[in-house]
Amino acid sequence: MSNTRRGFLRTSAAIGLSAMSYTRVAHAATSGEPPVVGFIGCGGRSKSLGRTFNSVSQIAWACDPDEAHARNLQKDTKAKHTTGDLRRVLDDKSVDAVVVATPDHWHAPAAILACEAGKHVYVEKPCSHNFHEGRLLVEAARHNKVVVQHGTQSRSNPLVVGAIQLLREGAIGDVLMAKAWNVQRRKNIGHAKPTSPPTGVDYDMWVGPAKFMPYQTNRFHYDWHWWHNFGTGDIGNDGAHEMDIARWGLGVEGLPSSASAIGGKYYFDDDQQFPDTATCAFQWPGDGNVGQRKQLIFEMRIWSKNYPHNCDTGVEFYGTKGMLFVSKRGKLELWNESNQRVSLADNRFTKESLGLPRNHQVDFLQAIANERKPRADIATGHDSVSLIHLANISVRTGRSLQIDPASETITGDEVANRLLSRDYRDGGHWAIPGGV
Repeated sequence: MSNTRRGFLRTSAAIGLSAMSYTRVAHAATSGEPPVVGFIGCGGRSKSLGRTFNSVSQIAWACDPDEAHARNLQKDTKAKHTTGDLRRVLDDKSVDAVVVATPDHWHAPAAILACEAGKHVYVEKPCSHNFHEGRLLVEAARHNKVVVQHGTQSRSNPLVVGAIQLLREGAIGDVLMAKAWNVQRRKNIGHAKPTSPPTGVDYDMWVGPAKFMPYQTNRFHYDWHWWHNFGTGDIGNDGAHEMDIARWGLGVEGLPSSASAIGGKYYFDDDQQFPDTATCAFQWPGDGNVGQRKQLIFEMRIWSKNYPHNCDTGVEFYGTKGMLFVSKRGKLELWNESNQRVSLADNRFTKESLGLPRNHQVDFLQAIANERKPRADIATGHDSVSLIHLANISVRTGRSLQIDPASETITGDEVANRLLSRDYRDGGHWAIPGGV
């Protein structure tokens, strides 16, 4: 059988499975039977997700290469099975959807495999480790006709949704600029050397399709965020939320025409590879005329406790008739064009008044049952996460980037253009996404 034919059969089977999965979840919604969910990745983020999904679904699998993590999630959620191999979860035809809460380097590969297996996917932010994998994930979701929700839960937060509604209603006129930030005090991860992985950890599975690096204590649980091979830094970690809100409020889609970021390690003397300080700027030209250009600025300092508006994270929007500030920490403030504070009614925005679900995870399951896009559809997630990848590329190369949004390439810079993808494990791996 040819590779083309084999791929066609695999894709056809996935499409059939996705249709079955829609039917099962729709049936569950009317019959009272909870949909069946598998967790892929059982670390820190899974604790919160486990609680919310456990209240609205039946969790069948707790999958993690670290046996202790899998067992802990099983204990918390009463999952039926544990495993260290995500393929067992995807082979289970009773599973309707999976939650991908792995390290970043597994996000897109695991989610793409799940789409091809006909599973709906809730994928944690950022949805991809690099731009090319994000594009492949969008294509996999569309081709296999499954729902993929991105874990930027501000899209289901009534305060943030209400703020965006104010912007759309013209509360500050034409929105031309957004400024977002992530300011907090992270820890020093120190310096370490490779050692043997802990007992009960399938480290080879944990590395997966990424370029193999030996186990090291400060690039394993959580600290993987700060290594190019596994994470996206704090620009991609907490910055994913703020840049998503900022891009949403600006009302821009697709890639910007330019991206520039400066930064580095200003504070931490440790093994971290990503910057602890960065200032990133993006521009969308619109039709090129005055009044159509849009700019987004993102600032990151992960060694400071001095916050704008006394909020470690937030976004300011600047328009032709005022300024609006919103933070997922529960603050929403408005100023007119004379810099006078505008009073906003308390509790103006509620889940009920805005027609929002109980939470982001319920929205995901409702989207499956009703065969609609979720609030943070994967195409939306990919557009926002693309800014993360462009910022990291600009910092790593030390150069501003000129981008062709139509071809989704960086022009005139082959080194930067190559960083839109990544190096995979020598000799190949079953989870490397196709088309790389």
